[in-house]
Amino acid sequence: MFNTAIGATALYCNTTGCHNAAIGHEALRENTTGKHNQAMGCKALRNNTTGQQNTAIGCQALYTSLSGDYNQAIGDKALYSNWGGCGNTGIGFVALYGNTTGCHNTAIGQQALCSNTTGCHNNAMGCKALESNTTGCYNTAIGPGVLNKNTTGGNNTVIGYYPMYYNTTGTDNTALGFQALYSNLSGNHNFAAGYEALCKNYGGCWNTAIGHRALECNATGSQNTALGQYALRSNTTGVVILLLGGLL
Repeated sequence: MFNTAIGATALYCNTTGCHNAAIGHEALRENTTGKHNQAMGCKALRNNTTGQQNTAIGCQALYTSLSGDYNQAIGDKALYSNWGGCGNTGIGFVALYGNTTGCHNTAIGQQALCSNTTGCHNNAMGCKALESNTTGCYNTAIGPGVLNKNTTGGNNTVIGYYPMYYNTTGTDNTALGFQALYSNLSGNHNFAAGYEALCKNYGGCWNTAIGHRALECNATGSQNTALGQYALRSNTTGVVILLLGGLL
């Protein structure tokens, strides 16, 4: 009862589901007992059966959804593969496209978190932010291309233009600024704030770089602290060096 269906085979299989609105060809077609769903667009929420309180706006948005609840998908094929994940928000073309059972993710921007499958509690804002993430959790990426190559790394906080672009498995890193920690692959527990700070680091851990190009060339050095413009810029493998406001 209290259902609205507009379009060929919209809500076609519904049995006891209520308070659903389906607008578009095959929108909510397979729904049986799901309730309080809104689907607008061709095949939006097409395969949903028991999921409830989902919103899908766009062609094939939340297309595969079976039982996931409390999801919002706005954009063509946003959250397309989701079938059991709950509490996700995908806004933008193919945002969270590959998500299956990951929960409580927010993706805003074209291709943001589009490869995510089971990763949870991620926030991606920007075109292709966290694009390659699959199972990594608790990441925050704000800016275009941020954490683009990340797959399983978690607990990273990254803000700027392409910082930590190549990170794959690194965890517990913070990068703020243009290409900060840009080349990081597996380094953990690093803090970089400033233009190209720790830009070439790929495996070093427990480094702190604050300032324009601070520790820029560091590759595998660990436990270094550099504060100031160009501080420890040329260091590559050095360990436990402290430099404040100078050049090296």
